[in-house]
This record gives sequence, C-alpha cells and structure tokens, in this order.
Amino acid sequence: MTRRTEWPDSPAEPGAGSGFGDGATDAFASGPGSGAEGRSGRRSRGGADADGGFSEGAGRRARFGRSSGSPSSSRAEKGEPRDPVEQARNICLRLLTGTPRTRKQLADALRKREIPDEAAEEVLARFEDVGLIDDAAFAGAWVESRHHGRGLARRALVRELRTKGVDSAVIDEAVGQLDADQEEETARELVARKLRSTRGLDRDKRLRRLAGMLARKGYGEGMALRVVRQALEEEGEDTEGLDEPF
Repeated sequence: MTRRTEWPDSPAEPGAGSGFGDGATDAFASGPGSGAEGRSGRRSRGGADADGGFSEGAGRRARFGRSSGSPSSSRAEKGEPRDPVEQARNICLRLLTGTPRTRKQLADALRKREIPDEAAEEVLARFEDVGLIDDAAFAGAWVESRHHGRGLARRALVRELRTKGVDSAVIDEAVGQLDADQEEETARELVARKLRSTRGLDRDKRLRRLAGMLARKGYGEGMALRVVRQALEEEGEDTEGLDEPF
C-alpha cells in the first residue's frame, strides 16, 4: 500500500528560483524520493524497503533477468507511486522546480501523463490553496518581466498570457499596471536602440523596419508611426507624408 502524505495546512512562503519556498517543496515531497532511507537512514539489504519500494540491490537483480517486465513492476523498481494523487503531486512539484507555472499548464501536463481527472483536480486545488499555484502572481510577474526585459506592449502580453491559460479578468488586471505613457516610453527606447542599424537606408525602408519591429512587439499602428516619425525627425529626416498609416 502506498503511504499517503498529509497536505500542509498553510501556504508556503515564496522563495527564490522557482518562485516558491523550499519548505513548500519539502512539505509535499515525502514518499517516493525520500523513502525509508530518509526516515531511518538505511535500507534493508537486497529486498523491499519500509514503504514497499525496492532497494538498489533488488532493482539491479530485477533488471538483470528477474523482472516480470510488466508496467507495474517497472514502476515499482523505479520507486514511482501507484496512487494517481501521489503521481500528480510529484509531477506538479517537478514542473514547479525552477519556474512558476499556471494552473492550465500543470493541468495539461497531468492530462498528458494520463492522470485521472479526479486526482488531478484534487492536487491542483490543493496547490492553489497553499499558494503553489497563483495565476494572478504569475501574470503580474510575466508582465513585469516581458515588458521591461523584451519591451512587449500590452497587446502582445495579453496574447501570451492567454496561451498559458490565464483567465481574462486576471490578464486585464496584470496588464493594467502598464499605462499608455509607460508603454510609449518603452517604444521610444526600442526605436532608439534600433535606429542606428537603419542608417544608410532610405527613409521609407527605415520607417518599415522600425515600425515593423514595434508591431511585432504589440504596439498599435498609431503609436508606432508617431514614435518612429519623431525619432527620424530628430535625425534630420524629412518626415512629410509620414502621417498616413503604413
């Protein structure tokens, strides 16, 4: 029988790296991976350990001719839990190591691993309760990172968060931290960095290249044209006729 692990009663403190505290991982990670060795400091030689998993010696013998070859015996040799809730919990913890993820990303991963819906829902709901899944925090951090790191505008940020399964109301709140003035200032910085590489081209080619760069990052046509025109004017370009949409 697989030993069930008690869920923690309070949310984990956020930490560095994965975005979630190591204590939270420890609280969820007993069972496979800790085994009898973590509790008693030793394993029984050549046989099953205290949790019913196989010791290293038994695993070697099974691999060299004594294994039944069935999927269940293979899982037992690897120390994988048979309880779908345990499996779901371990999968989610592995995926959350190093980076936060949305509920949908984790749900998709569990579905791909053929975890039953009931077990997946139980684990996902509990992870939300203790703060290991927090789509609002994920969206806020995503907007901050992708706007300041890549210069993405609100339109592009909304598109990315939708693909990650974040709820529309949560997305709206997250991108709401960017106002129009901040977005335009970022657009100016992007154009200023790209402007030098367009010198030597004719005006229309410069316009298309710079405005296209902004469009790919989610900036609207009106803002892109205004920002590019002002940048070209500062370099002495004749911008007559550039008021028309490109």
